[in-house]
Amino acid sequence: MAVELLEKYFPNLTDDQKMQFAALEGLYAEWNEKINVISRKDLDSLYEKHILHSLGIAKIMAFAPGTKVLDIGTGGGFPGIPLAILFPEAEFTLIDSIGKKITVVKEVSEAIGLKNVKAVHGRAEDLKEKFHFVVSRAVTQMPVFLRWLRGKFEKEQFNTKHNGVLYLKGGDLGEELAGLRAEIHNLKDHFEEEFFETKKVVYLSKGNFSS
Repeated sequence: MAVELLEKYFPNLTDDQKMQFAALEGLYAEWNEKINVISRKDLDSLYEKHILHSLGIAKIMAFAPGTKVLDIGTGGGFPGIPLAILFPEAEFTLIDSIGKKITVVKEVSEAIGLKNVKAVHGRAEDLKEKFHFVVSRAVTQMPVFLRWLRGKFEKEQFNTKHNGVLYLKGGDLGEELAGLRAEIHNLKDHFEEEFFETKKVVYLSKGNFSS
């Protein structure tokens, strides 16, 4: 099932990308024995619930070469590592406050030869760099998350969407997004597996908050 599931939705993967995606299963199984980066029950559905879910962002936005992307609260590398495999010419910074998880990100990235990933142990608020896009997987409530992003965005724009946030989230978002100009994309429109029935990608341009 593994890589075939990804090929079903991303038929243009190169041989290198297929090899990198295929290697993730063994690497995460190995690291999960040492550090619990993925819940035990989810490890069996790694490709659906973690890798394909991460790639849901790619159905909404294809990052142009040279795009700088920040993944906040990356945990074991999601959505950052799958996106970095899919967009080798974009640059990804993956940050998490838990050092053990960043160790996993570094080791997995190195093992599959990812050259476009930088792993940082720390808090997003303390980063001094600027980015075109910020991605994340439901690390906190949106209003809190947006406060972390002040001063994080580049002014230059060269992607099909304005610089901003692409946030993977599930459930009812009405209250959380009140007062924001958000685009909500349902992943069930892109992936047929039942897991994606309530999953969404929320896009917010940087105009929604102080940049």
